[in-house]
Amino acid sequence: MSSAPVTSFLIKKRLFQLFMVFVLCVIVLIGRLAWIQIVQADDLYEKAWQQWNRSVPAQSPRGSIYDREGKLLAGSATVETVVGIPPQIEKPVETAGKLAKVLDKSQEELQELITGDRSAVYLSRKVDAETAREVRELDLEGITFTPEGQRYYPREKLASQVLGFVGIDQGWGGLEVQYEEELQGQEGRMYFPSDARGERIPHEIERFVPPRDGMDLHLTIDETIQYIVERELNRAMVEFEPQQVSALAADPFTGEILAASSKPDFHPEEYEDYDPSCWPLSPVVDSFEPGSTLKLVTLAAAIEEGKFRQDETYNCPGHKEVAGSQISCWTSGRGGHGSIDFLEVVQGSCNPGFITLGQRLGEEKLFSYLEGFGFGNKTGIDYPGEGRGLIFDPQDVGPLELATSSFGQGISVTPLQQVMAVSAMINGGELIKPYLVEKVTDTEGETVKKNETETIRQVVSEETSREIVEITESVVEEGTGTNAFLEGYRIGGKTGTAQKVGPEGTYIPDEYILSFIGYVPVEDPQIVLYVSVDGATRGPQWGSQVSAPLFRRIMEDVINYMEIYPDELVEGEDIRNVETPDLSGLDIEEASALLDEEGLMFQPVGEGERIVEQTPKAGARVPMQTRVIAYLGDEKLPEPQVLVPDLRGYTMEEAREVTGWTGLELEIEGSGIAVTQEPGPGSIAEKGDEVTVTFESPLEREP
Repeated sequence: MSSAPVTSFLIKKRLFQLFMVFVLCVIVLIGRLAWIQIVQADDLYEKAWQQWNRSVPAQSPRGSIYDREGKLLAGSATVETVVGIPPQIEKPVETAGKLAKVLDKSQEELQELITGDRSAVYLSRKVDAETAREVRELDLEGITFTPEGQRYYPREKLASQVLGFVGIDQGWGGLEVQYEEELQGQEGRMYFPSDARGERIPHEIERFVPPRDGMDLHLTIDETIQYIVERELNRAMVEFEPQQVSALAADPFTGEILAASSKPDFHPEEYEDYDPSCWPLSPVVDSFEPGSTLKLVTLAAAIEEGKFRQDETYNCPGHKEVAGSQISCWTSGRGGHGSIDFLEVVQGSCNPGFITLGQRLGEEKLFSYLEGFGFGNKTGIDYPGEGRGLIFDPQDVGPLELATSSFGQGISVTPLQQVMAVSAMINGGELIKPYLVEKVTDTEGETVKKNETETIRQVVSEETSREIVEITESVVEEGTGTNAFLEGYRIGGKTGTAQKVGPEGTYIPDEYILSFIGYVPVEDPQIVLYVSVDGATRGPQWGSQVSAPLFRRIMEDVINYMEIYPDELVEGEDIRNVETPDLSGLDIEEASALLDEEGLMFQPVGEGERIVEQTPKAGARVPMQTRVIAYLGDEKLPEPQVLVPDLRGYTMEEAREVTGWTGLELEIEGSGIAVTQEPGPGSIAEKGDEVTVTFESPLEREP
């Protein structure tokens, strides 16, 4: 057989094999190309884009915060941030030197920033328009701008502790940090093309991916009620010169917080200029001994357990012996309340009477009700740093702890816990969860989250709730809460006077937290309000003399705003007239107690141990809540001399009334509340002399 055909066959076979290899290579190349062009296209394009381009972040505008009526409390404006692009800066020393003069930063700091190994760097965040203009006029290579949101608060300090504040990039306090995830939005980017060295390619198209706005918060806070509360708290800071004043108002049926504040506070745009102790919302985060306002828990428990009968007789000798200790009643200096019934025990805030109720309940029952009303646990409000308070473990409670706890001493609670507990007592017995944010809406205005009323538990029955309402109304009408009385309205409430506890757990002499918690109207409670004055350095140290009038002043305007109309049963009734008691020879403590029982206000003037004179005179018929000026000294001043009263914190009308009683002439400067006077309080003047008083708006004055 010839070798030619064999050779030809082998050649064809090898050619075929080569062809198949070629075809296979083509298929592999096509497959690889398809993989790159189709499967990996987006990823590779992204990598290429990153190589070709540099980017500068554009911060998103934060969402706005509104009150319950849609009024803006916190918003964001667009401002510019100066950005450096290090690869594009050929003369860093010169550039840093020019920028330092405009940006108010050191040349060394700026030079370090623009010579770093980064594609872009912030040089100055959120500059004002004038600074931005000056930087642009320098026309420096590698220096550009990016937009950012700048937080602003149109009502300035109003509700500052509720709102909190924002740092450079995120919320740092209050609702600004609690709802950071919702408010912060999504960051945008500004892209520009560059070469391999990072230098900008001229005439190429830039791309801007705008940031996405944050979501908006709609609060339960009512701006008008908040304004009224803060105005009166600022006035109290002037009138009583305390360490702090606080207030919290809520809807007792829904748990919505209508207003909350403490003073001193701060301006959210200038928070760094204030002491950090001013930043938190004290009624939510701080806890302290409540004093007599907590007696309502003992009352509620005793009613629910059948241990309380209003007409049962009780004798208060002024003290009660418990486990070898003598616990005094506030009336101990006058021999106690004497023979009274248990309704009068509540009206007169009698410590021995409440100790008796606590003993009837026993440790387990009393503390089960304290826990049932929410004490010792957080309420779950949507605010950072909420306080828990501290109550005894029933296993650790002895006779003395039971006694003191029954009238609000030896345990600590937050004002918010007290507001929610009283809400449960008057709303039919249900403890509800409080909240500050009604809803969260997106950029289209659609609701993405909504808080609604949440019942935690039923604490007492509706029958017990009705009896508590009846009794607390009588406290304001006839008991220690008479200075909270408002003509034409049925109001329920309870006073509190708690001695302050120092760092070592011992009581601080002559330092008190004076409080009042009340609600209006009794027939259909629409608002519960707690107020406290901590460490007052002027005026009497009684909750009934300080906090009850503060409650009344706030409520007077709030009920008008809320259009709560006078009750038909009391509308048109005149405020009751009482006879001014004789204060001669009494000390401040004795005089305060005596005037308190009559529902009169007390203002001591001068220095000394005993009262030598008073205005109005003893025996005068005056309306309840009239301010009685008591002159302290060694002997009466000869006619026509008088001691100048302390008018600070008074309105013009009140100042006119007081100076009229004393026979002095009033010269007015400014408007608002009295902040200074000449001659000063306690000075000796003669009837007919002029007292010049400067008035200022309480919200314009720094506490």
